[in-house]
Amino acid sequence: MTTPAKWLSAEQLRAWKGLSLMQLQLQARLGRRLAEHGLSYQDYLVLATLSDQPDGRRRVVELSDELGWEKSRLSHHITRMCERGLVNKVPCPSDQRGIFVILTDEGRSTLSLAAPDHVDDVQRYFFRHLSTSQVATLARIADTVLENLAADALDA
Repeated sequence: MTTPAKWLSAEQLRAWKGLSLMQLQLQARLGRRLAEHGLSYQDYLVLATLSDQPDGRRRVVELSDELGWEKSRLSHHITRMCERGLVNKVPCPSDQRGIFVILTDEGRSTLSLAAPDHVDDVQRYFFRHLSTSQVATLARIADTVLENLAADALDA
């Protein structure tokens, strides 16, 4: 017998819908400016994640885990980015099945041109409207949810 669904409270529903709509609208708004640099929002996330590494490379599985994307989605996206010269794929020397995604000079250059506009937009559309305590609270909420998602993934 199926357990009846436990519905969200009115305040939970308000918070969840607000978060979902905010995320969609922010990504659309941020994506418009990134498109001026020939990037999608998803391209930017991949390039920024790679640029955080000293050598500009990540294993596909690590990139998939960090971005929370299915491996097949990431693989198709990386292939399109390779065709545009933003990244390269190379075999992992210590694991025959492993693949590294590497930020190219073109990808690094494109990211360095897009990043200042992106950061300005993130400030303009998001952080400029929040107090310091709201930002700290949001960071704690994100940490808690992400930690629990990671723990659930390990249990699955």
